[in-house]
Formats: sequence, structure tokens, C-alpha cells
Amino acid sequence: MNNSLEVTDLCKNFRDFNLNHINFTLPRGYIMGFIGPNGSGKTTVIKLILNMLKKDQGIIKVFGQDHIHQEVDIKENIGVVFEAPYYIPDWNLMDLEASVKPFYKTWNSHRYYSLLKDFELNKNQKIKTLSKGMKLKFMIAAALAHETKLLILDEPTSGLDAVSRDELLGILGDYVTSEEKSILFSSHITSDLEKIADYITFIHKGELIYTGTKDELLEKYCVIKGDGSKLTGEQYETVIGYTENTTGFEGLYPLKALSGLSANIVTDTATLDDIILFTNRNKVAFKCNTNERLG
Repeated sequence: MNNSLEVTDLCKNFRDFNLNHINFTLPRGYIMGFIGPNGSGKTTVIKLILNMLKKDQGIIKVFGQDHIHQEVDIKENIGVVFEAPYYIPDWNLMDLEASVKPFYKTWNSHRYYSLLKDFELNKNQKIKTLSKGMKLKFMIAAALAHETKLLILDEPTSGLDAVSRDELLGILGDYVTSEEKSILFSSHITSDLEKIADYITFIHKGELIYTGTKDELLEKYCVIKGDGSKLTGEQYETVIGYTENTTGFEGLYPLKALSGLSANIVTDTATLDDIILFTNRNKVAFKCNTNERLG
């Protein structure tokens, strides 16, 4: 099986929010950045993958297996790290192992304590006394202490300093050196994803905006700035997230359409943050299906 994760036509309806027809595929051996503003539905998708929520429609396959019918076998091979630990604060890191180990046939105590040592964590220290960066490290250690083939991260770097985030990126980079292992990495810190992600899936207000390679997305767009009066009507309609300010306007623009712009319009390289920001501002609601892309 060449894919670690396949999500097809996934829907979930709540009273005040709908997740609509989400489709993406994570090939084995790669990192996928999962992006979108707060409230877009990223955590909902992750909980549906883990069967923590019941989907209303769609198919989810992990390692080619149905995520419900083969749930036990699948979770034996998944490591999950959320923003905050779901462990008793008065436990120390040995208590944690004693509690988690019975759930995994492939739990490796030697690997767990070796990771704690590599991360400079004291096995006798209580969880409630750990810093945010230290908590992340022990959650990574617990997630990797069994035969994990898919690592799912839901906003683990929120609030971390640059040094701790850099250390995490190094750990994740080492993890996927094996072509058998993959990562789904949900994060608001898109600069981290620009460094390590191979693929990007972008959702907004429950809608799929883009799924594909990171490079393809970044190479499609640029940020343009200048005097809005220099735009033709068609060019104005093409700008994504057109915003006026004291110096003119700014917005996201397809690179393939640049040749027709006035020489007075300035262009800058677009980042993932720019793409999220201008899409959120956009005057037209973006939608896509399995055959469409942003823009």
C-alpha cells in the first residue's frame, strides 16, 4: 500500500458548523501540513480519522484499512500528539509508561526511555512540573515508543519558542527518513511547514481549498501591491483577498496572469501565511473538489 492515509468525501454536520466533502491523500514516507484558520475543521478531521467522532459521510482508510472496522490494528501503528497532554498531572514519566504500555503490543520500553534521555527528560519528574516544550517532548516519546508508522500532530507547537520548535522539526525529519513512515502535521505556524512539509491540505470554514504538493501551491501565487486604479476589471476580479490600505492595495495573484499587470504593481513571493490570510479575506467563497484547486 503506497498511501498512509486516504480521506474521501468526508462530511460531518454540527448545529453551527459543517465539514463538507473533504478529500486528501497522504503518500507513505511524506509529511503533510494541515492548514487553515481557527475553526476551519482541522481538529474535527483528525478526530474523525481517529474515530473519536462519528462521520456522517465518507471513507477514511489508514494503511489501506477501514478506520472503523480495523481500528484496533490501525491504532497499534499510529502515534498522536495533541496541543495539550491527556495525562494525569501528578504522574511522573514512569507512571505514564506503566499506564500506556498495556495498550500496545509493540511497546518498546527501551526505546521510550532512550527517547526520554535523548530529550533530556527526567523519568521521575511529574508531568505538571514540565514546561510546554518538555511536555511536547514526552508526548513525542510516548507516541514513538511503539511501532508507529503514522504520526498525527494537532497544533503541538502552539506557544513553543523557536528553539523548541526547531528541535521538534529535527525529530520529525529524522522520523520520516524511513520511507515507511508519514506525518500529518496540523499547525498555525506555517513557517515550520514551509521547512519540512511535502504536501499541503488547506481547509477553510469546513471546505477543502487545496490539497497537493507544497511547492505547487507556493509556485502558483504571489502577493501584489500598488495602485488599485491600475488594475483592469478582469484583473481586479482575479485578485484574491483584495484589500485597500493607505498606500494602495494588496492581494494574492496567480503567477500565470502576471504578464498583463501594470509595471507600477509590485510583486512579492507568497508564503503559506499569505495564502491563508488573503483567502480568508477574499470576496468570493472558495470551494474545491477532487478535480479542482485554489484559484
